[in-house]
Amino acid sequence: MKSNLLNPALEQLGTSTDLVSIKSALQLICNEFGTVKRLNVLLGSHGDIHQTLCFLCMDSSHEEQQVMRFLKIARFAGDLVFVDDLPASTPAKQVTGTRTVLYSVSNH
Repeated sequence: MKSNLLNPALEQLGTSTDLVSIKSALQLICNEFGTVKRLNVLLGSHGDIHQTLCFLCMDSSHEEQQVMRFLKIARFAGDLVFVDDLPASTPAKQVTGTRTVLYSVSNH
């Protein structure tokens, strides 16, 4: 594992305000542990709180265990689930009208 690549990806994940950047950062992080089979990123809004819900599957259960330990996430309905709050400074107009937007990458 190349931890020198993980720190910038974690920083990007923590400061991202759009789905493409979040997906990109998660892809970089997960690639350090193996092959990402599926990564879906959804945006949810609850009043002024904006979050991303990320569902992912790795190529093997061993890779999934490593990602679960690193990101401190759990499994839900067969997928690994990562929930991230968007920064409070994210403009409402940036998420308005995109309450359920799906970005998906599939590496079959």
